[in-house]
Amino acid sequence: MNQYDVELTVTLLDAPGSAEQEFVLLAADGEPASESTVPDPRAALAAVEQYGEEIFFPVPRPDRRCTQQYGGPQTARVTGTFRGRQVNCRFSRTDGCEIAKWRSMAALLGGVQGSTGAI
Repeated sequence: MNQYDVELTVTLLDAPGSAEQEFVLLAADGEPASESTVPDPRAALAAVEQYGEEIFFPVPRPDRRCTQQYGGPQTARVTGTFRGRQVNCRFSRTDGCEIAKWRSMAALLGGVQGSTGAI
């Protein structure tokens, strides 16, 4: 059995052609592990606990509309496991829905200029 409830790797790209940054969030029983390398493990875990189910395993919503706005070139990929389920989630800031998703997980995606969700 896996020792962690949350075992996520975040790969960030600030802009096309820039160097990738990588962070890890490890947590068990609601506490981040000391091996976590995200900038603020407690805040990252809080975001994952609050929004992880909805963001990592979205239910299709054909009625969803997204504003056409651009929030920046940043992209991120989150892989690993969350509560025993495989995670493979991409983040960008290419429209209103993606920006909202990014903002929800900003603490997990910390490390690039756009990670705070500021536009």
